[in-house]
Amino acid sequence: MITLTPAAAQKITALQSEAGEGKLLRVFVESGGCSGFQYGMSFEEKKNEDQVLESEGVSFLTDEASLAYMNGSTIDFDDGLQGKGFDIQNPNAESTCGCGKSFS
Repeated sequence: MITLTPAAAQKITALQSEAGEGKLLRVFVESGGCSGFQYGMSFEEKKNEDQVLESEGVSFLTDEASLAYMNGSTIDFDDGLQGKGFDIQNPNAESTCGCGKSFS
């Protein structure tokens, strides 16, 4: 399971209304970044192999491989002075990069 904080859910809902009808947030992991893997997010239509998850009343997409890397993660949104964006706390990551978008 991937959990959204209330701040992340609120931001995703706002962005989703701009993305267009029928599109949900996709949360995924792909090879790359400075630590081996990196997180990604995009708004897309559901594919047959997708898993639809729900947290804080917001439905979002992921695939089986990404869920295996991210199971137990929490996604937050920070719009404070130190930086604006989504922050993923992943208990499965052995190490993370300073940018917060890459892990191993």
